[in-house]
Amino acid sequence: MKFRKKPVVIEATQWHQNGDHPEVVRGWKDDGGQILVSDNPALNVYGRVAVSCIKTLEGWHEVTPGDWIITGIKGEKYPCKPDIFAATHESAEPESEQPLTKDIETPI
Repeated sequence: MKFRKKPVVIEATQWHQNGDHPEVVRGWKDDGGQILVSDNPALNVYGRVAVSCIKTLEGWHEVTPGDWIITGIKGEKYPCKPDIFAATHESAEPESEQPLTKDIETPI
């Protein structure tokens, strides 16, 4: 069987740097890819790298510049890469009305 995903309007914000979205926080990623979240700068030891991340239903996920932060239908948050976002989402905002302009020739 085949199914078509129902169209759902979501909220999304493109993230570029800390401060762009209130739920993106600083975390630390270890060599195994595990993300630890804490305000403690002492975590930046033993090969851990500072990352920006967001809490999702599946745990903490890294956010990189250009990612979209999507708010799902139940309020859950998750990141989406720009190319995937562009391929799967389109604007739900009404198209802005273009002003009617008329070229008028000025007499010489």
